[in-house]
Amino acid sequence: MTSTDIEVTATVERSSGDSLGPWRAWASSTAPADRAAAEEGVRRAYRLAGLAEPERVVWAGSPREAVTLIRQLPDPGPSVRDAVRSAPWARERSRLHAELGAAGWSAHWSATGGRLWESTQALVDRIRAAVVQEVAGRDTGREAARVRLLLVDAVLGQHDAPWLAAFPAEDGPLDALATVCRTAGWWWPFARVAVVSERPVALHRDEAGRLDHGDGPALAYPDGFALHAWRGMPVPAAFLTELPSLTPERIRAEDNAELRRVMLEYYGYDRYLADSDARPVHQDETGTLWRIELLGDEPVLMVEVLNSTPEPDGTSRTYWLRVPPSTRTAKEGVAWTFGLRPDVYAPLRET
Repeated sequence: MTSTDIEVTATVERSSGDSLGPWRAWASSTAPADRAAAEEGVRRAYRLAGLAEPERVVWAGSPREAVTLIRQLPDPGPSVRDAVRSAPWARERSRLHAELGAAGWSAHWSATGGRLWESTQALVDRIRAAVVQEVAGRDTGREAARVRLLLVDAVLGQHDAPWLAAFPAEDGPLDALATVCRTAGWWWPFARVAVVSERPVALHRDEAGRLDHGDGPALAYPDGFALHAWRGMPVPAAFLTELPSLTPERIRAEDNAELRRVMLEYYGYDRYLADSDARPVHQDETGTLWRIELLGDEPVLMVEVLNSTPEPDGTSRTYWLRVPPSTRTAKEGVAWTFGLRPDVYAPLRET
């Protein structure tokens, strides 16, 4: 990297670092679409592409409903996505890449769209997979392929925020696309008809940005299309309603190893140990090693550690540390949590 590249990189990072807040908010917005503004953005996108405006704009309650509706339209005309979205994006990217240079563009993307891309794209992938599953059903061949093609042909509206954040959109060639991003969900541009989806009405994520909600849908649209997840893992809707009434017997009876892990996380490993009449497999000065045998899955091993520093009320708090299934002693397990071998783990004072 040359000194010029370094200077460009620093300038890009300073100028773009504080601009992501609105884009992040639009990408995760659960407010009702501003239909008038979105429709004007759609029509302007056609005009900027040198196309006649669509004869009508049709609204759907979710990407699932939009795909179903598109398949029923008698003659929407050919898709014009390339002209409306792909071509102007490619031109703007080439222009900015030439202006900033390779290193400058890389730094600019990392400081703008790159910071939103991973979590947003993961959500897009989940929505696409769920729509294929619900619309195509058990068909994994031709029908599923048709649905996938329709989904790939969508302009992503609010979920286009990551790449739009990397470009100066105000009054530029991407201005219309940015308007729809700020005001609506996914949309499909055809020669005669544009189909636009509402935004979701609920979105719940964990600290890592994964879909996560134990009391209902993690993502829900106004027409009832929804995704259920626990710490990023898809789960059936009925599964979540069962969690508050879990018992050790029900957990042991679950055949699906991934769902059983969710049950254990929700129920609590320490509570499961107590309610299952589990027995310790090893005890030493560091704590007690417990083992939970799971049918068809690797065992869960936990070290019970008593904090030697009393709480303000004089009590001592117990901690549970999950350790690898190969752990043989409590000390080995505690040492592993510090990244050490048991023969070198010798704390002066345990807290």
